[in-house]
Amino acid sequence: MKTQSGSAIYIQLKNRVTLPHGKGVTLGDIAFLIAPPELEERLKSLLLVQPEYSDGNLILIDTLKVIPLVKQLAPDADIEPIGEGRTIVQISGPEEPHKPSPAMFALVWLLLFFGAALTIMNFHADVNMQEVQIRIVEMLTGRRDEHPYLFQLAYSIGIGFGMVIFFNHLFKKKWNEEPTPLEVEMFLYQKNIDQYVIHEEYRKMKHGEEDKGREAT
Repeated sequence: MKTQSGSAIYIQLKNRVTLPHGKGVTLGDIAFLIAPPELEERLKSLLLVQPEYSDGNLILIDTLKVIPLVKQLAPDADIEPIGEGRTIVQISGPEEPHKPSPAMFALVWLLLFFGAALTIMNFHADVNMQEVQIRIVEMLTGRRDEHPYLFQLAYSIGIGFGMVIFFNHLFKKKWNEEPTPLEVEMFLYQKNIDQYVIHEEYRKMKHGEEDKGREAT
């Protein structure tokens, strides 16, 4: 079925998608579509790539690969790409039931707890925090106390409260919709990984085309 002349198909590729092993990559998996109703379902089911074992677990799909396939299905339509011109498809292995290990959770919790505690203690030792606290108490009360436990208790509680506010997170509860510093760092880390994957995939494609050109000559 052909579309009427002048009808448009808008394609916006997703940044990154994850698909199960053995599943073919369709246009509906990797893109948001705006198309004539009679073509929308056929476009979503359009097979772009059938991953093979040699492809690895990451596949780069470029708009230049998508447009010719869409043109075969709707030759009279105007194709309008929107946004990023590529998407990364991650092929996941067969899923296995996974139960969290209480022992592993306890081990990680202890490592993080004592690691953070030692970091804070070493910092306090470097800046001589105990003498600073003694001096602050002396300035506030007019007498010198070599063991200002009440001040140190309030200071310790303040550190914990300040960390909760800074990370905007307490267990599963968030105070507002702003991303936490850890979420921002994870986002930037994932973005850098995606850029590296795109660069490497283009490099492999370029080398593959050069090898084919040498074989042809």
